[in-house]
Amino acid sequence: METQTQKPQTNNRHLVLYPYPLQGLINPMLQLANILHSKGFSITIIHTHFNSPTKSKHPHITFLPISDGLSKTEASTEDIISLVTLLNTNCVAPFRDCLAGLLADGPIACLITDALFHFSQSVADGFGLPRIVLRTSSIFSFMVFATLPAIHEKYFSKQDFQLESPVPEAPPLQVKDLPTITTKDSNDLYKFITNMVTQTKASSGLIWYTFSELEESALSQSRKLFPIPNFPIGPFHKSFPASSSSLLIQDKSSISWLDTQKPKSVLYVSFGSIAEMGVKEFNEMAWGLANSMQPFLWVVRPGLVRGSEWLEALPSGYAEKIGDRGCIVKWAPQQEVLAHFAVGGFWTHNGWNSTLESICEGVPMICSPCFGDQLVNAKYVSDVWGIGLRFEKGVERGEMERRIRRVMVEREGEEMRERILCLKEKVDVCLKEGGSSYQHLEELSSYILSF
Repeated sequence: METQTQKPQTNNRHLVLYPYPLQGLINPMLQLANILHSKGFSITIIHTHFNSPTKSKHPHITFLPISDGLSKTEASTEDIISLVTLLNTNCVAPFRDCLAGLLADGPIACLITDALFHFSQSVADGFGLPRIVLRTSSIFSFMVFATLPAIHEKYFSKQDFQLESPVPEAPPLQVKDLPTITTKDSNDLYKFITNMVTQTKASSGLIWYTFSELEESALSQSRKLFPIPNFPIGPFHKSFPASSSSLLIQDKSSISWLDTQKPKSVLYVSFGSIAEMGVKEFNEMAWGLANSMQPFLWVVRPGLVRGSEWLEALPSGYAEKIGDRGCIVKWAPQQEVLAHFAVGGFWTHNGWNSTLESICEGVPMICSPCFGDQLVNAKYVSDVWGIGLRFEKGVERGEMERRIRRVMVEREGEEMRERILCLKEKVDVCLKEGGSSYQHLEELSSYILSF
């Protein structure tokens, strides 16, 4: 068995973590690993070869790779449900064998696995080990996912369903806000969700990448649906930055460019590590940004535009049009960018990491959700917390230009900034001694030591 460092300590402070291999899910698990290490636990991370983390950045953690059994075509994020289904099948034996080897060396206090790896509950049970689940989404979106099969059947099976219709089972959502995940077989999606929820209920505890004050009502619902200890101990990244766990190379030149801009003047644009768009939508974005006359830092990740390597899809003469007012990079150090004095808005896909990072830095958002929990997160950002504006699909450049200006330079944007700064203050308080996340982390540590 291949190891990165020495064998782990053999005591009841040894934890084994198992992240799901996507950028947005690896980051919180590695941040959690660092947090728990700072509490005196020794950490081993079992991980797949697909999207394996950068081990050299975490010398205090033992990394153990296992086979994921994925072919080159299967090792793709094009169909997330197909990928997660394969991994929950292929990884059972390698994960069990790896765990058996670790147990031969000494005791393990507990497993902490991503909720998406639902198979790990039966493996934990087989060894008599407690399993704690990490869920890297918002609580309210997970509550929606838990009821998704029934909700989808009710609303999307009708020929005449209305996107604006309310969903009484999941207020304040409308049908258009319900999570959608494209997959070749919707039965695979519903089977996966059922397994994930069932095995989360069977676990010994649930760690949330959020904080109590942001999601009080959802946390109350979670404790009823999952009557196990719930620990909202986020946001993790305020203790351990994600840059040390990024799977993509960050372009630091974006920071030196931001240094030359006026305070709160720059719109930061990034749609995460998976989202894709067509050439037409990309072009509308490009002109919306250019015509807004606002400085912008735009992350155009290779693969963002379908059928394009990088910037070939930009309109002819675009670079001359924007001049020094725009900066385009392949990837940026997002937490550093959002904390920069020059950034006044964030045009985002509303993945939970990005949403929470924006809240933590007091940066109002323009929301362009693509799939999954992003639709639910965008609803809360725009309509519940009032800290952003949402774009519907198919918006043209003129409307994009108007909304950019509404957030960046008009009174409406100032009011959003005031509201999000109030949430930022709550983040700062929750992490300090006596704060909610601080207390829940103390409780989690004590709980693990009680096993």
